[in-house]
Amino acid sequence: MATTVISGGTDGIGRALADTYLELGHEVLIVGTSTEKGQAFLTAAERNGAGDRARFLRADLSLVAENRRVIDLITDTYPAIDLLVLGARFHRSTRAETADGLESNFALFYLSRYLLSHGLIGPLSRAERPVVLNFGGSGRTGPVRWHDLQLRHNYPGTGALGHSGALCDLLGVHFTRLHADTPVHYVLNHPGVVSTSFAGEYDRATAADVRRLKAVGKPVSLAVAHILPFLADPRARLTAVLEGRQVPTDTRGFDPADAARLHEVTEKLLAGLPR
Repeated sequence: MATTVISGGTDGIGRALADTYLELGHEVLIVGTSTEKGQAFLTAAERNGAGDRARFLRADLSLVAENRRVIDLITDTYPAIDLLVLGARFHRSTRAETADGLESNFALFYLSRYLLSHGLIGPLSRAERPVVLNFGGSGRTGPVRWHDLQLRHNYPGTGALGHSGALCDLLGVHFTRLHADTPVHYVLNHPGVVSTSFAGEYDRATAADVRRLKAVGKPVSLAVAHILPFLADPRARLTAVLEGRQVPTDTRGFDPADAARLHEVTEKLLAGLPR
């Protein structure tokens, strides 16, 4: 039986993908922080006759230790992973740090995806045609603040998500080069403005913007329809998608030298954190 793992799978596009792959017969594990939303997924799956294939794991993926715990649990439970969806995100209008001392968007939107994708390369490699889907910036959300990756100066508010999206694009570039001897395909996707819950903590002005975006955003069903063909049949080892259209990966946002630099910086950062 095929297996799908989805971080950020309790809501929005992640939840819609979880429901979709349950309908396709996959065993589906969603990872999130909300026990209530996780239980809602399990209850719906049970009602639809797929309860034996639905799983929920509660974890705070903004913490490095939690990511490592999740990696160990998944590796022990699933011999192979056919689809890994990296979709956890939580916006904050005001800069905040995790218990690891990392800027919250960097920790959840980028570092968690770095840890999960590299940490699960074993079970991914054992699937016949494995795919990693990362909701990044698809080349449109740079530039990278190389000397301020933690956004300590002039915190950009909603732009913090875009900054992490640019880091995710570079993550995809280096991942495919580092694991070139595996069958894993990596898909980067920027779905555009989608009418989801926009999980986060917003100041008054940003909250008003979010309400407008919810009103004009495309439905989740359309965002899922845009990306499904690229998951079923990846066009290349690294595929970048912007609102349903494949975009070239030989542009500045996917520079291999920058990707290697980010990988090195990330490894040094992780090495400096307590185990």
